[in-house]
Amino acid sequence: MRQYLSAKAEYPDILLFFRMGDFYELFYDDARKAARLLDITLTQRGQSAGSPIPMAGVPYHAVENYLARLVKLGESVALCEQIGDPALSKGPVKREVVRIVTPGTVTDAALMEERRDNLLLSIAAGQTGYGLAWVDLSTGRFLLTEVPTAEGLAAELARLQPAETLVGEDVAWPKLVSTLPGLRKRQPWHFDGDAARRELCRFFKTRDLLGFGVDGMPLAVAAAGCLLGYVEETQKAALPHLTGMAVENAGETIAMDAATRRNLEIDTHQSGRVENTLLGVLDETVTPMGARLLRRWLNRPLRDRQVLRGRHQAIGSLIDARRHATLRERLRGIGDLERILARVALRSARPRDLSTLRDGLAAAPALREDIDGLDSPLLHSLVERIGDHADTAALLARAVIAQPPVLLRDGGVLAEGYDDELDELRQLSTNADQFLVDMEEREKAASGISTLKVGYNRVHGYYIEITKAHSEKAPQHYTRRQTTKNAERYITEELKQFEDKVLSAKERSLMRERALYELLLDKLTDRLSELKVAATAMAELDVLANLAERAETLDWSAPVLHDEQGIHIERGRHPVVEKVRDEPFEPNDLVLDKGRRMLVITGPNMGGKSTYMRQNALIVLLAHVGSYVPASAATIGPIDRIFTRIGAGDDLSRGQSTFMVEMSETANILHNATDCSLVLMDEVGRGTSTYDGLSLARAAAVHLAATSCAYTLFATHYFELTELAGDFPTIANVHLDAVEYGEQLVFMHTVKDGPANRSFGLQVAALAGLPKAVIADARRYLAALEQGHEVTVAVATPPAATPQMGLFAPSLPSPVEEALRAMDPDALSPRDALDQLYKLRKMLR
Repeated sequence: MRQYLSAKAEYPDILLFFRMGDFYELFYDDARKAARLLDITLTQRGQSAGSPIPMAGVPYHAVENYLARLVKLGESVALCEQIGDPALSKGPVKREVVRIVTPGTVTDAALMEERRDNLLLSIAAGQTGYGLAWVDLSTGRFLLTEVPTAEGLAAELARLQPAETLVGEDVAWPKLVSTLPGLRKRQPWHFDGDAARRELCRFFKTRDLLGFGVDGMPLAVAAAGCLLGYVEETQKAALPHLTGMAVENAGETIAMDAATRRNLEIDTHQSGRVENTLLGVLDETVTPMGARLLRRWLNRPLRDRQVLRGRHQAIGSLIDARRHATLRERLRGIGDLERILARVALRSARPRDLSTLRDGLAAAPALREDIDGLDSPLLHSLVERIGDHADTAALLARAVIAQPPVLLRDGGVLAEGYDDELDELRQLSTNADQFLVDMEEREKAASGISTLKVGYNRVHGYYIEITKAHSEKAPQHYTRRQTTKNAERYITEELKQFEDKVLSAKERSLMRERALYELLLDKLTDRLSELKVAATAMAELDVLANLAERAETLDWSAPVLHDEQGIHIERGRHPVVEKVRDEPFEPNDLVLDKGRRMLVITGPNMGGKSTYMRQNALIVLLAHVGSYVPASAATIGPIDRIFTRIGAGDDLSRGQSTFMVEMSETANILHNATDCSLVLMDEVGRGTSTYDGLSLARAAAVHLAATSCAYTLFATHYFELTELAGDFPTIANVHLDAVEYGEQLVFMHTVKDGPANRSFGLQVAALAGLPKAVIADARRYLAALEQGHEVTVAVATPPAATPQMGLFAPSLPSPVEEALRAMDPDALSPRDALDQLYKLRKMLR
């Protein structure tokens, strides 16, 4: 218990798994917590201060299952192992914490989702904004960026979705940070900028950090220093697969805030079902590393048109030559080389990791054959980056058996012929039985005792057994070892030597195999850099082949990235809605250019306004991922951002009402949208009174059209906004068509020019199942309102209040309007026209 309490004092805030024989034990509060989280039995042991000590334990051979459950719950675990030799120890065997498992630093396959990144994020706050550094320890990716605002931080958190986050305990963090899962608060000195630079230079063995492009990014460097310290503290091992840092610049990508990512349902859906997201439609990758790369591409659409055109060309080449199916079949046997190489670097690779690496490298040369002859510089570049690793594949083929066991501890991993000493030790173990049979025959013949037997038991070892009736015939060189009821057991010098040799052979063969395995990991680590490059290139090949397969299967087309402003989409479709609908999807066009910047979209609820807007945003996004798009044709000019204001909901965690959320998102759009931004606005102003909402919606639309000049799809039920098309030449009206057939409402889902002529609100309410009596009353009220009649309600009358003027009620003309109407401009001289202008101005006052 002194050993336990000493180790626990070093890690007071995390669970301590304390190795005792075949179990990891937990004590005191750790035991109570583990029993609750893991549903294991809480027992007691010994006494402390007169009370039994709570204890709970898990078998060491099944520990990974329990660790996986704890990591998913956001818990961290310190593993305290026996490091001393029991044969040489006086008293308890020495124990030491050898590994700390946290949600952001796990690398074991059983503890992670294989098709998504497992990120550890560090955030440093300063007067200029926030610095972010994150690492995927399971692959060795180490990245940095800086953002100037809390909104930018929210966007990055929505993109990265870290498993664990490190922050300073002295900072008043926004609510969105303080509620992150796996949050770890670190002391302020962990984020010291000067110390961070020194530690990063020490780790990467450089004089300075100029080569990493982080000059002028002090907050990101501070975050990276904290991150590196935490990783070294938890891993307690060398990290050779972290070979450098890279900077992600915001200007390289199409910016999307957290609300936009949520509204477009890129890789998350409110139902929790990934198949209902864009990723769910696109992801048919055949390797886990390809799946992770595809997710990163979708969440970080690029603005570099040369890169994007290269991807489009690669997809087209694969489709035209019908090579994607062959390439995908070849890649299917590659495995998750990225994470396997990380485990090699961390010395935690298991035997089946090495067999998968062997098979993957052996399959690599055939990839070159699949690419030969294709007109795609990108594909040929990827094949060159994969390279030829025949020597490494041959080394692993010699070293590891075809189907190795899961764990190294029981041996049998390394192939026969790989090491002569190991083969000899194994032969001793496997040939022991034959030696005993031969010896028994020899001794029978030499002694003349036909009932003599040679045997073995765990307590006394090897022996020669002679029944008591023949014990007097035992040869002189036999030494008595044991007496039983019916027999005497003896040992000879020959049998003793054989026993010593055989009993130690098994142990020595295991030790030899472990040593050879470590040497094999050393050899692979020496080749780690080139193997990582190859694995990354294979992942990209997987994504491109996947996008080719999706384009052909789903009938998508290649987009054209144009340098002139505008978005022209012919017969565009929503990829997710098209997948989940049983009936055919109705495609629609979109035309936005210099002279047509905004579409005011009207039509009934459920008519398809939101679907139409989102499908166009997704088409633009897919084009900037490098994918083909769900349209018959798409020509897209420069895009810098995508904004959405769709849907309504409270944000209780931040104390914001539905309307406050709506206005906050609208404010972000109005402040940041440019003439190269795509903006989706759905039902702005519906969360407040009619006049307030209409005024805000109109003002927002005018700002987007006249000031931001953004490409805007503005869906609304305020029909007054359709008049904007007459005031602003860059605004046009379109509507989603619907037809009333008797009492039935049929949604056509077709976008047509011009405003809708009615809302069909009552018909949609009837479809939703409102009581018929309520619908009938609503029809009567609507008819009265449209005719300007007062509506009588057969309920208690509330106190009188000043009535609000109906939106559709006619208004009296102003004096200025009367004067203008009476004026004949053709009859006025220039002097008279100037006089009339002064009179009109005076009337306005």
